[in-house]
This record gives sequence, structure tokens and C-alpha cells, in this order.
Amino acid sequence: MFSKLLVANRGEIAIRAFRAAYEMGIATVAVYPYEDRNSLHRLKADESYQIGEVGHPVRAYLSVDEIIRVAQHSGADAVYPGYGFLSENPELASACAQAGITFVGPSAEVLELTGNKARAIAAARAAGLPVLSSSAPSSSVDELVAAAADMTFPLFVKAVSGGGGRGMRRVSDPEALAEAVEAASREAESAFGDPQVYLEQAVINPRHIEVQILADTA
Repeated sequence: MFSKLLVANRGEIAIRAFRAAYEMGIATVAVYPYEDRNSLHRLKADESYQIGEVGHPVRAYLSVDEIIRVAQHSGADAVYPGYGFLSENPELASACAQAGITFVGPSAEVLELTGNKARAIAAARAAGLPVLSSSAPSSSVDELVAAAADMTFPLFVKAVSGGGGRGMRRVSDPEALAEAVEAASREAESAFGDPQVYLEQAVINPRHIEVQILADTA
């Protein structure tokens, strides 16, 4: 069991993690950019450290180097990403492993597969599962518009990384595709640090079944 936990997140997500750690007798470390210096989560941890550059609060929470720097400086022997931000980023899990720090979550290998929708689709195809038609991922508007020529509208433009509906647009009119790709790509880069998006066939009036995948190091 680890003794000091750094939570690489903010707000309610971080506060809940701090509460759980406190109940387990684990010391806690908060991180915050300058813009979050008055945020409540900073006050709920035993220690807190500023990260990132002034004027770029989201980028701070997405910086693997900054998270590892603070973890090593504070003596934290575990990092918990919460959800959003770096929670699906295999680089953080890999960096923790290299630094001898416990990553509270799936291995880098699992995140590499499931954290990237394009790779997850490829794995599903390789396993013989039926999947919707989709394009290769790209941050190029021209490449994605060209790929749409062989697809049936409506389509979804989807961020390759992250989730929660960020970086997603439904497009019914081919004339609106370029603008949708640009908007989704900008949002994906802002939210997840990855501008790549892909196209996927939209299903009309679907019955939605969502599968949650749980993975740990055990």
C-alpha cells in the first residue's frame, strides 16, 4: 500500500479522492495552476503545489512532466488521475512506472488500447466483432473530407482521445463537414491535448448499450 497520494485533477473529483485517502490514512497532495489558486480542492489536501504556466490552466493539468515533477518533489508514491484530463493517457501511467510511482488505474498497455478510439476499433475488427464504418484518424480537414466521400451521411466527427462527448459533432450535410472537423479538432486538443479526430457512420434511432471496461494491475 502506498502512503502518499497525488491527485492529478481538480474540483469535486479531487476532493472525493482526498476524502477516501483520508479515511484510509493516506497523505494527500493537490496540484493547481495559478488560475485555480483559490479552488477548494487545494485546501482539502495535506500539501498543494502550483503547476504549469500562468494563462494555461487546462494545459497544466495535462502536463505529464509537471505531475511527475510534483510527485517526486513531494514524495508521493502514488498518482491518481481521477477522470477526464490524464485519466486515459498512457503516457502518465508509463511515466509513473518509470519513476517507481504507483499509478492508480490501468496499465499503460491497457490505456494505449482503450484510450484511443481508433485503436480500440481496430482491436474490435481484429477480434471479429462487427463495427460501424469509420475513417482513419487525422487532424487534417482535407484528409477527413476526402475519406467521407466513401461514407454515408449522417456521420459523427469524434475525438480519438478522451470522451464525455467532447470533440464530437454530428454532420448531416456534407457541406458542413469541414467546419465540424475543425471545431471538433479544436475542442479535442483543448480538452485532451490531442487534435486528432475520425469519422464514424451515425446510427439513426439507436438503442444504446454501453460497456464499461474495468482494468487494474492485479
